[in-house]
Amino acid sequence: MKQSLLEIVRFILNEMDSDDVNSIDDTVESMQVAQIVKGCYLEMVSNRNWPSHRKLGQVHHSGTPDKPTHLKLPENIKEMVFFRYDVSKSEDQDDIQYRDITYRHPDEFLRLVSFRKPNTDNVRTIKDDSGVELVITNNQPPRYWTSFDDVYLVCDSYDKNVDDALQKSKTQCLMYMMPKWEHRDDYIPDLPSEAFSALIEESKSTAFLTLKQMANEKAEQKARRQQRWLSQKSWQAKGGVRYENYGRLSKK
Repeated sequence: MKQSLLEIVRFILNEMDSDDVNSIDDTVESMQVAQIVKGCYLEMVSNRNWPSHRKLGQVHHSGTPDKPTHLKLPENIKEMVFFRYDVSKSEDQDDIQYRDITYRHPDEFLRLVSFRKPNTDNVRTIKDDSGVELVITNNQPPRYWTSFDDVYLVCDSYDKNVDDALQKSKTQCLMYMMPKWEHRDDYIPDLPSEAFSALIEESKSTAFLTLKQMANEKAEQKARRQQRWLSQKSWQAKGGVRYENYGRLSKK
């Protein structure tokens, strides 16, 4: 069952035999507990890709004309799952053709573009923020992408006959996003219902140790048990990474 930040703080204060509050900002101790809950929550959302944090989205163009194949990633992105681009040559909505753009590791990407000859037809040299020159083609939609800094997504080509640069409106991405924390009474942490027990027990265990200078063995046991269970199950709807079976047949 999901609970608001105030409900979690009040529960922990009660377990600690502390004064009850009507708001998380009522006492110094309630504010400290709220910060402890925040810390435990951020740790939980950072060390696991929760399905509820997987979002469809788009990536922005760099905004710089001399970097037509650079796309800026959202600031709160955790991980890119896939990146697709509309490779159609028409603005006709019936002619949209999204194609998977293949990821290449930075060294592979550099080797790939280094085989192109600068100063020839349909080839252009651009300069990355690092100062490194990249040789891209300008007569075809992108086929490969990489990232050198986890800030910009860099593609190997664009079609100048269609657009002056890669366009945000033509991108299609599936990404894990880092949720935002809000310090208010009615804020409900962005976690599945089944993860709230782990959040509360982790927060309670930390609060006892930090504020009472004593360990709560029961809370620690519950927290470990909940984390073990969540490590095996985090999906609400059927989903996840699909792996090739390479011809293996099911035993069923």
